[in-house]
Amino acid sequence: MSDFPFKQVKIKENIVHRTFKMSVDTSELVWHMDREDRMVKVLEGHSWYLQMDNELPTKLIEGKRYFIPKMSFHRIIKGTSNLILEIQMLT
Repeated sequence: MSDFPFKQVKIKENIVHRTFKMSVDTSELVWHMDREDRMVKVLEGHSWYLQMDNELPTKLIEGKRYFIPKMSFHRIIKGTSNLILEIQMLT
Protein backbone atom coordinates (compact mmCIF):
# COMPACT_ATOMS: atom_id res chain seq x y z
CA MET A 1 0.00 0.00 0.00
CA SER A 2 2.99 2.33 0.04
CA ASP A 3 1.98 3.77 -3.35
CA PHE A 4 -1.15 5.28 -1.81
CA PRO A 5 -1.45 8.40 0.36
CA PHE A 6 -3.27 6.44 3.09
CA LYS A 7 -2.99 3.42 5.35
CA GLN A 8 -5.76 0.86 5.14
CA VAL A 9 -7.03 -1.87 7.46
CA LYS A 10 -9.54 -4.49 6.31
CA ILE A 11 -12.43 -4.76 8.79
CA LYS A 12 -14.73 -7.14 6.88
CA GLU A 13 -14.79 -8.56 3.36
CA ASN A 14 -16.30 -5.34 1.97
CA ILE A 15 -15.31 -2.78 4.64
CA VAL A 16 -11.98 -1.02 5.19
CA HIS A 17 -10.79 1.77 7.44
CA ARG A 18 -8.58 4.24 5.65
CA THR A 19 -6.40 6.84 7.40
CA PHE A 20 -5.02 9.93 5.70
CA LYS A 21 -2.39 11.68 7.83
CA MET A 22 -2.51 15.44 8.19
CA SER A 23 1.06 15.44 6.86
CA VAL A 24 0.03 13.96 3.49
CA ASP A 25 1.28 15.99 0.52
CA THR A 26 -1.69 17.57 -1.26
CA SER A 27 -0.21 16.52 -4.61
CA GLU A 28 -0.91 12.89 -3.62
CA LEU A 29 -4.66 13.53 -3.27
CA VAL A 30 -5.48 13.12 -6.94
CA TRP A 31 -8.67 12.86 -8.96
CA HIS A 32 -9.57 9.18 -9.39
CA MET A 33 -12.46 6.79 -9.89
CA ASP A 34 -13.32 3.45 -8.32
CA ARG A 35 -14.67 0.27 -9.89
CA GLU A 36 -17.52 -0.19 -7.43
CA ASP A 37 -20.09 1.96 -5.64
CA ARG A 38 -18.94 3.00 -2.18
CA MET A 39 -20.54 4.25 1.00
CA VAL A 40 -18.04 6.32 2.97
CA LYS A 41 -18.52 7.22 6.64
CA VAL A 42 -16.29 9.83 8.26
CA LEU A 43 -15.03 8.45 11.58
CA GLU A 44 -12.67 11.33 12.33
CA GLY A 45 -11.43 14.44 10.58
CA HIS A 46 -11.65 18.23 10.54
CA SER A 47 -11.87 20.56 7.54
CA TRP A 48 -11.49 17.81 4.92
CA TYR A 49 -13.60 17.98 1.74
CA LEU A 50 -14.91 15.57 -0.87
CA GLN A 51 -15.17 16.90 -4.40
CA MET A 52 -17.11 15.05 -7.06
CA ASP A 53 -16.56 15.74 -10.76
CA ASN A 54 -18.26 18.96 -11.92
CA GLU A 55 -19.33 19.83 -8.35
CA LEU A 56 -18.13 22.19 -5.66
CA PRO A 57 -16.30 20.57 -2.71
CA THR A 58 -18.48 19.30 0.16
CA LYS A 59 -17.15 19.51 3.70
CA LEU A 60 -16.81 16.07 5.29
CA ILE A 61 -18.66 15.86 8.61
CA GLU A 62 -17.81 13.30 11.31
CA GLY A 63 -20.49 10.62 11.53
CA LYS A 64 -22.01 11.43 8.14
CA ARG A 65 -22.13 8.99 5.21
CA TYR A 66 -21.38 9.85 1.59
CA PHE A 67 -22.25 7.80 -1.49
CA ILE A 68 -19.66 7.64 -4.27
CA PRO A 69 -20.98 6.02 -7.48
CA LYS A 70 -18.67 3.69 -9.36
CA MET A 71 -16.65 5.16 -12.24
CA SER A 72 -17.22 8.76 -11.09
CA PHE A 73 -14.21 11.04 -10.72
CA HIS A 74 -13.68 12.42 -7.22
CA ARG A 75 -10.96 13.56 -4.86
CA ILE A 76 -10.31 14.38 -1.21
CA ILE A 77 -9.11 17.86 -0.24
CA LYS A 78 -6.76 18.04 2.72
CA GLY A 79 -7.98 19.27 6.09
CA THR A 80 -6.40 20.25 9.39
CA SER A 81 -6.26 16.86 11.16
CA ASN A 82 -5.92 13.19 10.32
CA LEU A 83 -8.86 11.79 8.35
CA ILE A 84 -10.22 8.33 9.14
CA LEU A 85 -12.86 6.87 6.83
CA GLU A 86 -14.91 3.68 6.93
CA ILE A 87 -15.41 2.60 3.33
CA GLN A 88 -17.98 -0.01 2.40
CA MET A 89 -17.75 -1.42 -1.11
CA LEU A 90 -21.28 -2.01 -2.42
CA THR A 91 -22.12 -4.80 -4.82
